[in-house]
Amino acid sequence: MRRQAWIVGLATALVAAWAGFTTYKIRAVAAELVNPPFYRPKPLEVVAKTYADLAQGDGFDPGGSWSSQEVDNLQLWTLRRAKASKGIVLLLHGFGDDRWGTSPALKWFPDEDAAIFTYRRRDDAMRGGGPVPPVTFGARESEEVVRIVHHLETQGWRRKQILLMGRSLGASVGLLALTQLEAEGHGPLGGIIWEGAPASSHSFGEALVRGPKNRLWHPLVAPLAGKYGSALAARRGGYHVQDTDVLARIGAMTFQSPALCFLATEDRLASPQSQRKMADHFNTVRLLEIPTWHLNCSVVLGPHYAKAIRAFTDDVLDPESSRPQVVE
Repeated sequence: MRRQAWIVGLATALVAAWAGFTTYKIRAVAAELVNPPFYRPKPLEVVAKTYADLAQGDGFDPGGSWSSQEVDNLQLWTLRRAKASKGIVLLLHGFGDDRWGTSPALKWFPDEDAAIFTYRRRDDAMRGGGPVPPVTFGARESEEVVRIVHHLETQGWRRKQILLMGRSLGASVGLLALTQLEAEGHGPLGGIIWEGAPASSHSFGEALVRGPKNRLWHPLVAPLAGKYGSALAARRGGYHVQDTDVLARIGAMTFQSPALCFLATEDRLASPQSQRKMADHFNTVRLLEIPTWHLNCSVVLGPHYAKAIRAFTDDVLDPESSRPQVVE
């Protein structure tokens, strides 16, 4: 009897420890999905210095002139090249980033104008000390991208002149926005370039728990933490987990917009299998496989990363096209 009581006591303690640890992980996943703990917006003087440097350009990038405007409660920044460009790229920042963090990516598009903004103006909210809108993992952010594309169209840009580029969460946001834009039936965009799109907040939450290495406890904790942590984050953020599921949102759609995908074959945050399934939904797609994690593809490829982007934009943008005569 004493031995049985000891075994029951040990089993109860183990279950309690597992339940407590799993609950902790669920809450940690939810907190990180809603408000990335590593994100701190740069002071505006640092942002201004970065923008000034980008405007000046360098040996590979011609630079340009910046302007900003309020668009439907968002602050849109646009870099206008000195010579007439044949398109404009909307740069979409990743998880725990903002317009400053993604702005240097415009150097990969020396012949195109560029536009950037921070989802939900979280950078301004954090600098101002007011209520900070939660990250919704693409659910609301993709709607903002759609609104910005519509705005660019009112400025005279044709859809086939507009490119989207996103890495990490920015890639998911871009694909979710493209789903909405093509469903409107007004034709394809000039193209989309993406790298490492998380399949959903659920899968990303589970991947956060699993981390870079497999552990014996992962099968017992990670699936539950991903499922319930993402559900808790969705409740806090006022959206549905399904709204972040890229493949579910795409459904049976086949995209007419051409695509370039940098596929990180060793990625544990955005699975290579999911990236291939996303690519399968495009009529025209270039798939470049790189043995690394996403966000490292440009480092591993070096100058070939920019060359791949340049070759893609040269093919998909009309060389006879040019920017609208007047862009407010």
